[in-house]
Amino acid sequence: MAANGNPTVRRRRLGAELRRLRQASGLTSTQVAEHLLISQPKISHLENGRRAIKPRDVRDLCGLYGVTDPQVVDSLMRMATEADRQGWWVACGEVPYAIYIGLETAAASIRTYEPLVIPGLLQTPAYARAIIGETIPLATAEQIATRLEVRLRRQHRAHHPARPFRLWVVLDESALRRVVGSPAIMREQLEYLNHLSTQPHITVQVLPHDVGAHPGVSGQFSILGFADTPGSGTVYLERFTSDLYLENRSDLRHYSVMYDHLQAQALNPGSTRQFINRAAEKHLMEAAA
Repeated sequence: MAANGNPTVRRRRLGAELRRLRQASGLTSTQVAEHLLISQPKISHLENGRRAIKPRDVRDLCGLYGVTDPQVVDSLMRMATEADRQGWWVACGEVPYAIYIGLETAAASIRTYEPLVIPGLLQTPAYARAIIGETIPLATAEQIATRLEVRLRRQHRAHHPARPFRLWVVLDESALRRVVGSPAIMREQLEYLNHLSTQPHITVQVLPHDVGAHPGVSGQFSILGFADTPGSGTVYLERFTSDLYLENRSDLRHYSVMYDHLQAQALNPGSTRQFINRAAEKHLMEAAA
């Protein structure tokens, strides 16, 4: 089992291992729930890593699944203890997408498609402040400040010289044209985006409007890969009230094929930088008008 110190990832790894052991025992989640006198959805939440599990519950499940090797049981119980620790983002206050931040922090690669805005990892502080304030109805100044703090801290991972992860971004042209904050903020954002795109671990491609319909018309999605589980990963679909996390191999394959098509239809990185420069110049003229 992976030795990853991220609590979110540990919880999900533990859940996956418990699911594997349950399936190997021949028991259904409903049967396990009935035996433990709990609800079936709780078992599903535990196996999906969306709910913490106590070490003693891990021990009881191991007994039910016929796991007798004390080293395996002790290892799983340690994972439960470590998964109960809090990530750095918890100290920032209420963060609605905490599960995603935990996965992002541990990811070795992220492929993301954004149809409307610049991705959070590549936003300037001014753009991030504007997009947060303008897209969350009735947000208080404190809530905006908290989200901004978390977003800017998330960027440390993308820019860390010792351990950057691989980031691919496909942007719809709309994300460049839409004025967020002001034309001056947009010009600064696009210039910063072009600067980041020259980094060896960051690739940015723009999907112009004239390509017509494409696999991304249904909305934003990201594919996260992890070094300790090659061949697997998580598809993240951001929603306003309830985000989705897909981990089935069929879902991963489906979205990976979609992303391959988006990359093929988008401008290459060099042409993308020229395209972004022209968009930035237009915002500059609007700012000076």
